[in-house]
Amino acid sequence: MTDPLEPPPDDPTLVPPESVPPISAEDLVDGDHPEDGDHPRGEPDERRYPSTIGGAFYLFVLLITAAGLAVAGLGDWRIGIRMLGGALLLASVVRVVLGPRDAGMLAVRHKALDVTVLAGLGAALILLASSIPDQPGL
Repeated sequence: MTDPLEPPPDDPTLVPPESVPPISAEDLVDGDHPEDGDHPRGEPDERRYPSTIGGAFYLFVLLITAAGLAVAGLGDWRIGIRMLGGALLLASVVRVVLGPRDAGMLAVRHKALDVTVLAGLGAALILLASSIPDQPGL
């Protein structure tokens, strides 16, 4: 057993085991190695944009968020913040409905944590935008 406080050896080159075939990360799909006949080298797969339904919802949430920021900055801030909160609530509902493979970039952490954070922040934004009183003279 080596001492963890000991300095690393002079030659830090790591050599992969012989049982691990060399493959690029782009060839991996969900951590599975593709079969030899399924993905011939030199022929790229046809790419779909976005590649999952969750990716389409993610782009939609980004669009609503950008619109909400524009409304908050240029118009009525309450409506803009409510739009941001609504976008987060929509993202949480989509995260609940879609599985991990289809959720795309909405799947960042575990599903329960993603949903809790998105729904909590969305509800908090809507609640705060509704409950902050108008300031006199503004």
